[in-house]
Amino acid sequence: MQSASYTLRIGRLDRELPLFEVQPGLCIAVLNILGDVELAEEAAAMLAPRIAVHTPQVLMTPEAKSIPLAYALAQRLHLPYVVLRKTYKSYMGEALSATTTSITMGREQTLYLDQKDRDLVANARVALIDDVISTGSTLVAMHEIVTRAAGEAVCEAAICTEGELENWKHVIALAHLPLFKAGGKAVDA
Repeated sequence: MQSASYTLRIGRLDRELPLFEVQPGLCIAVLNILGDVELAEEAAAMLAPRIAVHTPQVLMTPEAKSIPLAYALAQRLHLPYVVLRKTYKSYMGEALSATTTSITMGREQTLYLDQKDRDLVANARVALIDDVISTGSTLVAMHEIVTRAAGEAVCEAAICTEGELENWKHVIALAHLPLFKAGGKAVDA
């Protein structure tokens, strides 16, 4: 039996995204760029000029799936990037933290900004980068951390937005993913 999927087109590339039920009767198309160098590079090439107009000085991304995108963007934009970790380690020093609720995990998680990365963010223009922006919970946590680190969030960018399209008009994105009913029929967003 073949599981339901959604075809995503980014630039010249197509990817079949499996549908995953996140709550009874509601599915999302799962974009996982880990290991997909071609897609990370294609997305970065398309996003970089749109991010550059905001003149960021540093990129920020949550752990883990969006790290390849942040790395590829950092190379193109010649900027440092910081990763908000999901687990605190003692070597992180006086880390800043904020909580978010992941749609794919279905539970609250904490994001941590390492002490060394706080210094990069302080007084800097920061571009917030993610693979998919769905509920906006991660963005809220990222904004909170940037503000507490005395930085300024100047733009938000992702490969895809998801859910209510009207909520994401300000986000620099390459595609919008619909939500799906169980069985694979798209829900009007």
